[in-house]
Amino acid sequence: MPSMDIVSETNLEEVRNAVDNANRELTTRFDFRGVEASFEWKKPNVTLKAQGDFQLKQMCDMLRSQLTKRNVDAKAMTIGNASATGKNWSLQVTFKEGIEQDVAKKVVKLIKDEKMKVQAAIQGEQVRVTGKKRDDLQAVMQLVRTAELEQSFQFTNFKD
Repeated sequence: MPSMDIVSETNLEEVRNAVDNANRELTTRFDFRGVEASFEWKKPNVTLKAQGDFQLKQMCDMLRSQLTKRNVDAKAMTIGNASATGKNWSLQVTFKEGIEQDVAKKVVKLIKDEKMKVQAAIQGEQVRVTGKKRDDLQAVMQLVRTAELEQSFQFTNFKD
């Protein structure tokens, strides 16, 4: 009986590389000349520091574009609130690992509402889907990809 796991994993090594590339891009950008701005990688968080709120938003876009170039889904990013201390602003960006319980329940409900001939079960931080046909599992993959669940999903352990 074919089965697969729906997981949410982030390649943190690629995130670190994206942060390094974003730091390099900061040194070449004209609008950041003479400005104290930096990206700091502290696994699994990235701290953005700049002199203004507007610059933090630009830096978020820079980081998002670098992540996209490295095939890391930007949905894995959770952007915190900007905080100011004196003239310096900082922002925490965290990366989600694993599927939270409420999101996993939404995935299972989504699959059951489509009345597909598969069974979905929550197993820790992943969702196991089993069915009689491989095509049913591929239909579930397509359904989860198109659903707006504000999280990135990968499909592993695809077994026949």
